[in-house]
Amino acid sequence: MTPIQYGYCFHGILYRELLRFVQQRSRFLSSLVRPLLWLMVFAAGFRAVLGVAIIPPYETYITYEVYITPGLLGIILLFNGMQGSLSMVYDREMGSMRVLLTSPLPRAFVLVSKLLALSLVSLFQVAAFLLVAWFFEIRPPLAGYLTLIPAALLAAFMLAAMGLLLSSLIRQLENFAGVMNFVVFPLFFLSSALYPLWKLRESSEWLYTISAINPFTHAVELMRFALYGQLNLTSLWVCLGLTLVITFAAVRGFNPRRGLQKVKAGA
Repeated sequence: MTPIQYGYCFHGILYRELLRFVQQRSRFLSSLVRPLLWLMVFAAGFRAVLGVAIIPPYETYITYEVYITPGLLGIILLFNGMQGSLSMVYDREMGSMRVLLTSPLPRAFVLVSKLLALSLVSLFQVAAFLLVAWFFEIRPPLAGYLTLIPAALLAAFMLAAMGLLLSSLIRQLENFAGVMNFVVFPLFFLSSALYPLWKLRESSEWLYTISAINPFTHAVELMRFALYGQLNLTSLWVCLGLTLVITFAAVRGFNPRRGLQKVKAGA
């Protein structure tokens, strides 16, 4: 196989994901409305409680709305990654994923291309949210938008790989929604997306420990620092390491024949 053929395969997968994203307008609106509700409603209540938060690289005080913006970007990436994995389960049940993986290209390349395509689509949703947030006076440094791109792409890929790993473990489509909620909400609430880690530590030491080792926390912190032109090395290495491990496990565990086996069993 030549590099051109690999590129053609990736282009086809990316085009399919973009086409699916454009056709599913409700998916885009729901992913945008959800964090906006958090921004407008949730922040209004917690502003009175926390008032301000501390950004470690500057040790300065910022508004709560500005603090939770990277956390809301993280929830966009998390839900999009899980919805993408749900589509993989559906494609496996219908047999289209099995057809895709019968190509002469390695299965690992096809699945990684799928994850990368989902991650790139997530960046469009992130950009849309930041554009709306601009009108809410949430305006980080302009250079921060550029440094955010690689951080958000890595976070999106890690979360999409986590979704692929889940889809490799779930045999039936109807079970996925319950498992997805069981995974998404603990990851989100037991993280620094809504509350600073130091505030969690004041409340509970065990809660702080769980949040500190939460992969979603490191994805959010990586974007939070990047949005202000900083690099959180710890979060970077954690996200890189987890991305490699989870992607490897997901590629090894994904079996497109499960959907075919279910069809044969019901025939």
